[in-house]
Amino acid sequence: MHPPESRRPQPWPIRLTHWANVPLLAILAASGLQILVAYPRMGPRGRPFALYPFQDAVPPSWLRLGDWLAGARSWHFAFGWFLALNGFAYVLYLAISGEWRRRLFLPRRDARDAVATLAYYLRLRPAPVQTGLYNGLQRLAYTTTLVMGALSILSGLVLYKPVQLQWLTRLFGGYDPARFVHLLLLALFAFFTVGHVILVALHPRTFGEMITGGRRPDAR
Repeated sequence: MHPPESRRPQPWPIRLTHWANVPLLAILAASGLQILVAYPRMGPRGRPFALYPFQDAVPPSWLRLGDWLAGARSWHFAFGWFLALNGFAYVLYLAISGEWRRRLFLPRRDARDAVATLAYYLRLRPAPVQTGLYNGLQRLAYTTTLVMGALSILSGLVLYKPVQLQWLTRLFGGYDPARFVHLLLLALFAFFTVGHVILVALHPRTFGEMITGGRRPDAR
């Protein structure tokens, strides 16, 4: 296996898992919103939840999948396993291939660059020199999405088997807090997706690399 520094910017396992996430996340988001319609309040026994400002709000039908609660749950839990397997394959590849060195946020290496890059996006200073595949802010964002994905799976397991997984339910503070966390993570993923698409539009070369893999550093 080639060392990470000599590989294409986007090796095929990265591209495969990346593009698999697109339909999986879309299906899970749409079916999850259909489940929300059946129980639009986050509190116990249908009561309001103090941290949730959208009590009784119903997402539009064009954003939902499943038509009814049982159908939405079938879509959601079935494709949730595929998302979990896809995430596991991605993390396993990062660990075995050494790609984690190029992609994950390491505070000692990346914290200062992340702050400098953020200052650049806010038009407070010139762009810092980028020496690797990603800058520190990108690594922070991608690492954060991995943590969010893990929390989504764990909170989803609480909603799937709250009694059988009582120890996990307790870690989230109960069923209803786990449900709120699960919905909050959906909103954060949506926010990340919008930002990700905007940045890709500003840097279209990265879109091509995610399709073709890009050129190796030593290619002429």
